[in-house]
Amino acid sequence: MGFETSKLGAWDSSLFTFLRQGLICCDSHGLEFREEGLPENITRLLKLVQAVPEQEMEQATAEGSVVSATGTRGIAAWDGLLAAIAFLGEVTHSFVRLILCRLRMRWRDFWVVVQSNSSGALPIVTLIAFLVGMIISFLGAVVLRRFGAGYFVSYLVGYKMLREMASLMTGIIMAGRTGAGFAAELGSMKITEEIDAYRTLGISPVDHLVVPRVLGILVTMPLLTIYAGFVGILGGMVVAITVLDLSVIQFTGGLLQAVTLSDALLGVFNPDPAQRD
Repeated sequence: MGFETSKLGAWDSSLFTFLRQGLICCDSHGLEFREEGLPENITRLLKLVQAVPEQEMEQATAEGSVVSATGTRGIAAWDGLLAAIAFLGEVTHSFVRLILCRLRMRWRDFWVVVQSNSSGALPIVTLIAFLVGMIISFLGAVVLRRFGAGYFVSYLVGYKMLREMASLMTGIIMAGRTGAGFAAELGSMKITEEIDAYRTLGISPVDHLVVPRVLGILVTMPLLTIYAGFVGILGGMVVAITVLDLSVIQFTGGLLQAVTLSDALLGVFNPDPAQRD
C-alpha cells in the first residue's frame, strides 16, 4: 500500500486519522504499508505511534469479601480523619501566629470574604429567617388560641428564634452557600495547580487562602445570627397581627416581658444547646 502526495496541499488531523486506520488494516491483513510518498511530518507521527502502542486500561474490579471492603473503607476514613486533624492544626497554628503578629495576612481577601458573607448573604438569610419565624408563630397560634392564650405567642417566637432557630438556620445557610463557594473556589485552584505554585514560591496556602476566609466567617456569623433572630421575630409578629389580631404594642410588650438580652447572647455564643435551658 503506497501513496502519491506530490499534489497534496494543506492537511489536518483527519488525514493522519485516515492513514492510521490504513496502517492498522495493513497490519491486520499482513499487507505492506509504504511511507515513502508521505510528508515528513506524517511519517514522524506514524513512527511515533508505532513506537508507543496503545495500552488497554483495565477497570479495577471490586474483589474480596465484605470484611476486606469494610477494612478498606475504614482505612480511608481513618486517613481522612488524620488529614482533617492535620488541617485543623495548621489553621490553629496560623491563627496563633496571627495573634502574635508573626503572620502577614492579606486583609484585602479578608474584607472580600466579609462583604460576600454579610451583604451578599442578607437576601437568603432574610427570606429563610422570616419564613421560619412565620411558621413558628403560626404553629403556636393554632395551639394557643384554643386555650385563649394567643398573647403568649410572642414568648414562643422570641425564645425559639433567639435561642435556637436563628443560629441553626444561619449555620445551615452559611454551610451550604459559603461553604460550597469556598470548596468550589479552592478546588478550582487545586486543579489549576495554583496551590502548588504557592508552595513553590514558599507561601503557605493555609496562611494565604484559609485564614482570611475562616476569620471572615468568624466575624460575620454572630452578626448574621443576631440579624436572623430579629427578622424571625418580625415574621412572627406579622402572623400574630393577622391571625390573632394582636397589635404591635401587645406583641412587643409580651416579647420584652419574657425575653431578655441573655437569650439572644445564648443563641450567639453558647454552642451547647443543653446549657440553654
